[in-house]
Amino acid sequence: MTTARESTFWSAAARSRFSSNVRKHRRLESPRNCRAAGPVTCFSEEAHLKRGVLPPHSKIVRCGFLSLIIVALFCFSSVSVLAQELFQGGGEISPSQVDRVYVKGLQYLAKSQIPEGRWNEMPYGAEPAVVSLALVSMLAHGDDPNTGPYALTIKRGLDYVLKQMNQSTGYIGRSMYNHGFSTLFLAEAYGQLEDDRLGPALEKAVRLITSSQVRNPFSAWRYSPESVDADTTVSGAQMVALFAARNAGISVPEEAIQKGIAFFLKCQTPEGGFGYTSATAPNGARTAIGCLVLALAKEKKSNAFDRAFAFLKTAPGDASYQQYYLYYAAQAFFQASPEAWNDFNKKNVKTLASTQNDDGSWDGQFGPTFSTAASLLSLALNYRYLPIYER
Repeated sequence: MTTARESTFWSAAARSRFSSNVRKHRRLESPRNCRAAGPVTCFSEEAHLKRGVLPPHSKIVRCGFLSLIIVALFCFSSVSVLAQELFQGGGEISPSQVDRVYVKGLQYLAKSQIPEGRWNEMPYGAEPAVVSLALVSMLAHGDDPNTGPYALTIKRGLDYVLKQMNQSTGYIGRSMYNHGFSTLFLAEAYGQLEDDRLGPALEKAVRLITSSQVRNPFSAWRYSPESVDADTTVSGAQMVALFAARNAGISVPEEAIQKGIAFFLKCQTPEGGFGYTSATAPNGARTAIGCLVLALAKEKKSNAFDRAFAFLKTAPGDASYQQYYLYYAAQAFFQASPEAWNDFNKKNVKTLASTQNDDGSWDGQFGPTFSTAASLLSLALNYRYLPIYER
């Protein structure tokens, strides 16, 4: 069981901070308050203070001194009936253990970024998708992205991602993989970063996704905006980006969501898993993507989700795409149930702690930047700072 200081309740509105650029572009009239968003748990403020930085919910001075007192009472009360528990049902791993691994990985990413905002490894370090996931892993840790220890890294990365965007079409990079993960970054950064470019860029990126879907005969996505075929991996990246954009207050047509779900259901096999382009040859990574899409669509009580998660629990991870699998599987297990995620999380923390390199990176098929970012994001559910990581 966690202590009161390890299980804190904080406002989603305070987390987002709703800076001036959000007020200019966000379509929602009011921020989500803590009761509307639901309880969220995170590492203790005490742990962040030891690192010399405050988590984003400590910046609630913008919401007024009274809010600070109220949140403090929640954070340090002996019992919080509203708060979810971190590491439910087990004491084998601790927040400090996870944080040591996580910070070591972030420090590697910060040190290895070049001034242009990308990473120097070839060919993947310059891809907007890899840059974006590295930046999302920094936002997920909860340090202030405007003034915290990774502020410069995030600013450089944002500049780089925006330079890869076609100003006419909104297309980011050279593939829809790049575009989907980059849109996810823009959505999670929107409302946290004080940058007037974010709102318009995110809206353009979302329009590119939805317009590409309209032109696609499968109402889904493949490698380019003009593709006339579709697969579950590229489509998963677009669907998660759309959910993140919707969370940020950007208008996303419900028809786009429903048609995307329909494509996934067509790719669900009799075993419950998800195939690549059709309902054949399911594997763990694609099934994790399918589970996450259904969960974010509020379909966790559906038969499709039950069958998919049952398949995922017994599906072996793909050694060739280990970090890619972990990135999605961690979110799928987290969305399924606290007990399922707790068991997965214990194993994942121990495995990643034992395989992390001395410089803080992880090895993998797509290079150390992607492998490190994806590994960190599989641990980021322990913090739950990002809206996309809410149950």
